[in-house]
Amino acid sequence: MRKKSLQKAVGASSYPGRGIVVGKTKDGKKAVFAYFIMGRSENSRNRVFREYGSEVKAEPFDPAKVEDPSLIIYSPVKAVGRDVIVTNGDQTDTIEEYLKKGVCFRRGLQERTFEPDAPNFTPRISAVLHLGKKAKDFTYEMSILKCADGKGKKCDRFFYLYEPESGTGHFFHTYKKDGKPLPSFEGEPERVVLGSDLSAIAEEIWNGLDAENKISLVCRAIDLKTGETESILYNKNK
Repeated sequence: MRKKSLQKAVGASSYPGRGIVVGKTKDGKKAVFAYFIMGRSENSRNRVFREYGSEVKAEPFDPAKVEDPSLIIYSPVKAVGRDVIVTNGDQTDTIEEYLKKGVCFRRGLQERTFEPDAPNFTPRISAVLHLGKKAKDFTYEMSILKCADGKGKKCDRFFYLYEPESGTGHFFHTYKKDGKPLPSFEGEPERVVLGSDLSAIAEEIWNGLDAENKISLVCRAIDLKTGETESILYNKNK
């Protein structure tokens, strides 16, 4: 599979929805991930990302305007030991629970399905970065849970395990394109080009997203030798 530039990949559709990128920087020194959200309704757009240590939360920008918090307020990023969880919903908490019990995240996601937002049945996308004790031990997994029958009764669960390649990331998102209903992402996560500078990676993603619909973005790099982290947050609401 050929690699795409990040900006072209995230900008291929005006409404990819929510998206996750995971990979390894070009210099081979850092694990990196990114997560973005978009929105069209006032409820969806009324959000910001805030960082609390290793955890990132999607929170209301104006609490007085929240209509339905169930699918928009959650923690997209949490850490459990040397593992980092990145998801587009409250399955973060399910994965955290299973990892703390020493059970793989795939088992936890057996208990979950796509989101109950008919007729879209938004896929649940998730990733776990396994950092290990040595730089060479870094691997990552990704998953998407999709409605299988268009009726909200059957769920297909897809899992991917990657051996990282310097300068390469994998990207997937909830929606293939804009539409009514919104069509779910199809195929394997896309291979994308990653540089060595986190700021440049974040800018590529943010600038590639549709200006009208983008809401928030978090990018984080983790040094594979020292464990030191660097984070960048973009919020349209300020």
